[in-house]
Order: sequence, then structure tokens, then C-alpha cells
Amino acid sequence: MTITVEQEQAGIAAVPKELFIGGQWVPATGGATLDVFDPSTGQVLCQVADASAEDAMRALDVAVATQPSFAATTARQRSDILRKTYELMLERADELALIMTLEAGKPIDEAKAEITLAADFVRHFSEEAVRVTGNYQVNPAGGGRMIVTRQPIGPAILVAPWNFPMSMGARKIAPAIAAGCTCVVKPASETPLTMFALAQLFHEAGVPDGAINVVTTKSPREVIEPLIRSGKARKLSFTGSTSVGVHLLEQAAQKVLKTSMELGGNAPFIVFDDADIENALDSLMLTKMRNAGETCTAANRIYVHRSVMDTFAVKLADRMSGFFLGRGVEEGVTLGPLINEKQQTLVDDLVRDAIQAGAELVLGGKRPDRPGYFFEPTVLRDVPATARVTREEIFGPVAPLIPFDTEEEVIAYANDTDYGLVSYIFTEDLRRAIRVAEAMESGMVGLNQGSVSNSAAPFGGAKMSGLGREGGSEGLDEFLETKFIAMQL
Repeated sequence: MTITVEQEQAGIAAVPKELFIGGQWVPATGGATLDVFDPSTGQVLCQVADASAEDAMRALDVAVATQPSFAATTARQRSDILRKTYELMLERADELALIMTLEAGKPIDEAKAEITLAADFVRHFSEEAVRVTGNYQVNPAGGGRMIVTRQPIGPAILVAPWNFPMSMGARKIAPAIAAGCTCVVKPASETPLTMFALAQLFHEAGVPDGAINVVTTKSPREVIEPLIRSGKARKLSFTGSTSVGVHLLEQAAQKVLKTSMELGGNAPFIVFDDADIENALDSLMLTKMRNAGETCTAANRIYVHRSVMDTFAVKLADRMSGFFLGRGVEEGVTLGPLINEKQQTLVDDLVRDAIQAGAELVLGGKRPDRPGYFFEPTVLRDVPATARVTREEIFGPVAPLIPFDTEEEVIAYANDTDYGLVSYIFTEDLRRAIRVAEAMESGMVGLNQGSVSNSAAPFGGAKMSGLGREGGSEGLDEFLETKFIAMQL
């Protein structure tokens, strides 16, 4: 059923809109606020607190002060908090999904799926919390013992993106809590309500006051940089653009902060001549069109063997034409808007550039004449290597098709990028699948499937796509410090 205006208003009204510091909701200095927009209309949804650098430093000071007592809690206590949060997330999935849809624009069913994924990350790390191990052994040289233990690294700065505000937030906060690290969370200014709602659930689940602090701001550089440069935090986790990530790494290096970075992508999606075409199309719809294409793991360059290009292009256009654009709260909508006008303009520019470079426009290619930041599902064929879409992250519902002839050729094409987050390979030849997967210069590979996100698996990239991993046991390792104790007998 289509959600009513009254339900929308009630959903927004139920979310706290102040800074969350030390277990309390408090206004920003001077009562400053920032606007939160509905990208499907361009209209303001509400205002939330706009933190100053002083507000953020206050949050970090609280996290630092809370760190010793929180680190002293037992792994079972932290596990129970995470498990309770998981249960609350599932209980309130409909409420959380509505909030996310209103501020991020994605269809309500997609938002619900993200809540489920986010909750799964919280459950996973509730289980990992009690599995932190060490080592005890006799010194090989004799005369003593060698003890290896792992401890919380300390207060963490967590910077979350707007495209998956709940799952990315949960993927950062849950391992921090599991490890015993306090944190200051900075959500994107486009989607702060989802993070406020998540913080409220953690609070209800019993997380100690000061262990999780949330600050929202429209001036992230001015607010985050002092936190990093203060040296009070010991961990920085960031998801966002490569350019911003590089800037933060430079700052973090000055204080030798442990960092994990999930940055930009330029994912190749390779369809060989022996591929199951229907499965490849199903997978492409999943990775390309989720969240209107605004995902770091979206297929960005779609390489199709020349012998199956005609068939693939026709079938793809048919599937892409079946999406129904609209506000995510409306019944039947399968494609929401882009996040803002800037992103809409960028996608438009990339499509125009590709056509000017010689690509054939098969479907779509423009902004529809309606309110909001929508862009038509678009298929481009025979895209030349000179087009910007082959080098830049599209972040929109645009599928550029590029023909290839040989395995060696497409491997070279796929790796000809500074990025290396994920690659997708479609072939029924097992030996080819392994050869090409191992040749991909990326942190993740999808073999005959269009999704690689799994709470039990390490998520992260190579080259300019990032450092470190989220998810799996590796995600917990990012918040732990290894300590060696040498004991003489």
C-alpha cells in the first residue's frame, strides 16, 4: 500500500534530531541546524542539529573518557547488547525503512532489504565479540613463555556514507562495540535520520552512555579534521570518495591512526560468450540498479563478448525499460531518485559525453520532466575507451556496454583502472572462471553472481579503492590491537 502523508510525517517526527553525546540528545552550539531533503521532491523534510568543531570535540572527549570502562566490559556483555540491537532492528524494520526511504529516496522494499542486511551485520558481530582469541606458547629458545593477546584499539572516528546509511553505519559501529571501542559517528548530511534512529536502538539495547556518539554537520572537513589531528582517537573508518579518503589518510598519518577506507569503484562486469545470459542479466539488474545505481559495487563497465552483444543489448534494454520511477513510498515504484541535483547533473554529463564520444544510445539518456532528482534507466552500446564513463564512477542507472573479443583483452581492459573494489565474471567454464578471477586486480570478485556483500565475508578493495576490510572476522580485527607479553620463568 502507498504510505500516507500522515504516516510520513509521523515517521519523521519520531526520530531524534539533535546530537547524541554521552547518551543524551543535545542541540548543536548556538542551536545551529541543517536541512534534510526528500530527493524525490527536492523539498525539505526537516532540520537536524548542525555540529561545530567544538561539538564534535566534546563528543570525542566523551568517547575517550568512556573508553577505559567500556573496554573493561566483558565480551558477553557487548555481545548481548549487539544481539538486543539486532532484535530491535528487525522489530522496527518498517519504521526504519520509511525513514530511510524519505531521506535517501530508495524504494521502500529496497530500504527494508537494507535494514535486514544491517541487522545481519549487527548479529554477526554479536557472535564475533566472544571469539576474540590470542596465543600462549613456550619460548622456542626456552626459559620463558610467549603470550599474545588482542585488546580494543581505542576510540574510533566512523564516517558513514549516504547511499547505504543503515547498513554502512551498522557495519562500522557493530565491530567497534564488539571489540570494546567507543566511537564518534559522523553520518552523511543527506541521510542523518537513519543514523539517529540506529543510535537510539543501540541506546535502548543498553550500550553504555558515551560508547556511541553521533554528530551531524554540513561542514564535514571543518568538523572531522580537528578530531583526527587531536590524536585522541586511535582508529578512523571512512566510506566515501577516493579524493576525500586520500585527504583523510594524509591527516591520519600525522597521528599514525589505524585506518580502514572503503573508497570509489569502477567495477568491470564481464560476460563471456559461454555465459548464462539470463543469469548475467539478473545479476546485472541487482548490481547496477540497486539504489538507482548509486553503489560503490555497481557494475560500471559492462564488457560483453562481441558474439553475444546483440542479444545481450536487446534483452538488457527490455529489462531496463521495465523500471517504474517514482517516490519510494508509492506502490509499485522500483526506481527512486538520485540523491541530489549535483549527482543528477553528473550522471547527465557522463551520458552526454559518452554519446559525443561515439556511443550508441539504446535507451533513456535524460532527466525526466518531473520534480525530484530522477534519471531515466539508460543503456549505452559500443562505448569507446575515451568516454568518461569508462574511467569515472557513474553512481546512476546507466549501463555502458563495451564489446571484447578475447580473454586476454578483457582482463587488460578490466584492470586498466586506478580502482579495484569488485569485479564480476560470467562464464560456464570453471577453469576460465578461476583464471580470470585470480587475474582481477580487485578486493572482491563475483563469479556468476551480482552481489558480494555478506556479513560473514571481508568487504574491501585494492589499489585506490581502499584499505582494510569490513565484515567477516577481518572486520573485527580492524578494531583490535595485538599485544605480545614476554614472560620469564
